[in-house]
Amino acid sequence: MFPNQLKKALRFYFITDDSPKASSPLKQTRIALQAGATMVQYRNKAFEPRHYPEAEAIRTLCRCNDIPFIINDDIVLAKAVGADGVHVGQADDSPAQARILLGDQAIIGVSISNMDELHNTDLASCDYIGTGPVFPTATKADTKTVLGPAGMGVIAKAAPIPLVAIGGIDHTNAGACFEHGAAGVAVISCITRADQPKQAALMLGRQCGCSSRKQLETSWNDEFSLIKKLFQYAPSISDHPMLLGDDAALLHRIQRPVITTDVQRESVHFRLEWQTPAQVGFKAVCVTLSDLAASYATPVALFINLTLPKSITDNTAEALYNGVHQALTHYQCALGGGNISTGNELALDLFAIGEGNPELFPMRSDAKAGDGLYCTGPLGLAGAGLKALQKKDNSFEDLIDKFKSPSARFDAAKVLAKHNVRCVIDLSDGLAGDAAHIASASGVTIVFDDLKRNANSELAAFCRKYNCIPEKMIFSGGEDYELLFACSPAVFAQIRPALPTAFQVGRCIEYDETWLVNLPDGVASWQHGKG
Repeated sequence: MFPNQLKKALRFYFITDDSPKASSPLKQTRIALQAGATMVQYRNKAFEPRHYPEAEAIRTLCRCNDIPFIINDDIVLAKAVGADGVHVGQADDSPAQARILLGDQAIIGVSISNMDELHNTDLASCDYIGTGPVFPTATKADTKTVLGPAGMGVIAKAAPIPLVAIGGIDHTNAGACFEHGAAGVAVISCITRADQPKQAALMLGRQCGCSSRKQLETSWNDEFSLIKKLFQYAPSISDHPMLLGDDAALLHRIQRPVITTDVQRESVHFRLEWQTPAQVGFKAVCVTLSDLAASYATPVALFINLTLPKSITDNTAEALYNGVHQALTHYQCALGGGNISTGNELALDLFAIGEGNPELFPMRSDAKAGDGLYCTGPLGLAGAGLKALQKKDNSFEDLIDKFKSPSARFDAAKVLAKHNVRCVIDLSDGLAGDAAHIASASGVTIVFDDLKRNANSELAAFCRKYNCIPEKMIFSGGEDYELLFACSPAVFAQIRPALPTAFQVGRCIEYDETWLVNLPDGVASWQHGKG
């Protein structure tokens, strides 16, 4: 989560109450979310395995409404339930341990009650601190010295990360916390033990500047009605007439069928905190069809097996397919059908069919000694965009856009096919990895050029900021989806006017006991299982 997003999420921080005096934690959460809560922490000091479904249900409700879900103290429970993060106290496991177990993208909070604790706590693994009690409170039995808004403000001013005020806060005094530098307020009893919890939550939400939610989003629960909704996003492509059956699609006759598959899995290929559902759907289509572009095939139909966790709503699924529809329409491809099943994480398994070029099918094994090795556009941008997202740095918009919204280069494929280029591959695994595929399949050695001069200006700026080497990003960054091709220098001279962004990355020579020469030290392409 980017820093500006985190500050907004901390604004109205609701913590569930495990007291028998309060209603159920799930009911409490519903009330808080309807009042505009921006983050929810599940707190149960007497947690037992029988409480797990309760934590899971609150997580699902939060996910359905795009609200971060945090676990109090228990790192293992946070991992097991798939929480967005954990909040630890001074006597609990360390934030560093939480970061190791939960990963770089988890939200980690730590309790700080005075300046000594602030100075003595390693905040390198933390995203925010919780400070209090700001006012007297009866919620916690181990309450420390009351700080008051001014005392909290001293800590907020000294803290290098956002601060959430906690302890005795309600709608009458929340404003004082914000005035003294708090990014947000964390509350329990002012809602859960109020005579009118809904009214109390709404009054606090207004003080926090949060909009109430008239109706909460809920999990998808009707497969057949959802399928009917999603097929509203099936584009009508007149060039490829097809009949949709109940469980299959009848395609028109394909003379040279070209078939490819791909997969997009949450937390592996995308994160919904980085990309909208529509962007995920659009990219899933593009990366699948990219293999058809590299095969000089015209896309005909796409099939999607969709795995939906309980935390996905009908609206989210429709937004996902809106992105699918946009991409299919752009590439003049039909949606042939698919399947829906439940699962722990959102995933799209895609299967595409294309009509092959009647005269030419390019192969990665057709590079020859004497050929140059060329690329249709800049490299390393998507990989740098991914790293920017991982570093929670949204200042490199062009790089991030290259990661989120790639293009399948059918335009370039038409030019290459016109000039009878017979060796092509799309760059999904990085230049080093995909060039190695060509070299080993063709039985040649590839000698790389010095690519310093080919570094994109924003890529170079990113590398300066994070002290990395642009050439390494060019060689190892994947998901650019440009086309890598081999042909004679004379043919490339004819191609270049039609593809002005194309450039030479190396040359092919007779095999010389190694596939790649002049590869920068420490460069390796992405491989699943080694990530």
